[in-house]
Amino acid sequence: MEIWHNPRCSKSRSAKAALDEAGVAYTERRYLDDPPSAEELDAVLTRIGAQPWEVARLNEPVAKELGLKDLGRDPEADRARWIELMAANPVLIQRPIVVREDGRAVVARDAESVRQALDSA
Repeated sequence: MEIWHNPRCSKSRSAKAALDEAGVAYTERRYLDDPPSAEELDAVLTRIGAQPWEVARLNEPVAKELGLKDLGRDPEADRARWIELMAANPVLIQRPIVVREDGRAVVARDAESVRQALDSA
């Protein structure tokens, strides 16, 4: 199991604490320091079952600079562009993300999603 983590984020710290409390083995990826490649991000989004704009942090200053709110949201035409921008600017990626070895992944921003990540861990 891996957690894409930002230690400055309270939701990210809470998810990490829940993993610690559950006693599961995981690796911590500080994704702002070790950003995912576009390919990795695409694979994780597929595992989550989400489009990139569904997990983008649109209130970040860089999102405004890039005009993300006005960027297209067609899964066929626009997905790759969003992923490219998010991989180049990892602050745009919602956190935390928990990625499991069995192929599942969740954006673990609340207790329920952390439980989903831990089910059968």
